[in-house]
Amino acid sequence: MHIPTPSEIRAKREMLDLTQSELARKAGVSQSMIARIEAGSVDPRVGTLDKIIRVLNIAERSIVTAAQVMHTPVQSVHPENLIASAVDIMEKNGISQLPVILDGVPVGCISESAILFAIEEQRAHKSQNYLVRDFMESSFPTVPPDIDVETVVHILQQHHAVLVLEKGKVQGVITKHDLISLIT
Repeated sequence: MHIPTPSEIRAKREMLDLTQSELARKAGVSQSMIARIEAGSVDPRVGTLDKIIRVLNIAERSIVTAAQVMHTPVQSVHPENLIASAVDIMEKNGISQLPVILDGVPVGCISESAILFAIEEQRAHKSQNYLVRDFMESSFPTVPPDIDVETVVHILQQHHAVLVLEKGKVQGVITKHDLISLIT
């Protein structure tokens, strides 16, 4: 078992962009203890060192970003597309919802559920040429490409998909399926 030196602990903490306070909070120790360990002025208990190493190892694994798990190109529709074209894209790709994108910017989403609801409410008739904008719902949440995957997991607990935006434009999409595939 390798026991890290004070300089190795400091280097790993800095590489992970953690402050001494953040590391201390996550490890359940004081910030001054972290400072003294990194300075080499204290010889910590094995239990304290174990907590610190565990936090650093977890932080190192969590460096996976949205950009690393997103998939491209993003299947999407324009608000002025016919509902029939949205349904075709969903069927061809085996998906149940699509982002609605206007000039690279998400403006909503269209889902099988929204279309079925319109049929159930008898607002939709096959003889009419409905547009995506007629049935679109709120847009999927958006995240920057460098956000950690743990944050994306939390967002996906409440939403079906997350769009990855860079400079205001959609770059990729992350679904629950994408994250599940990380562990299989």
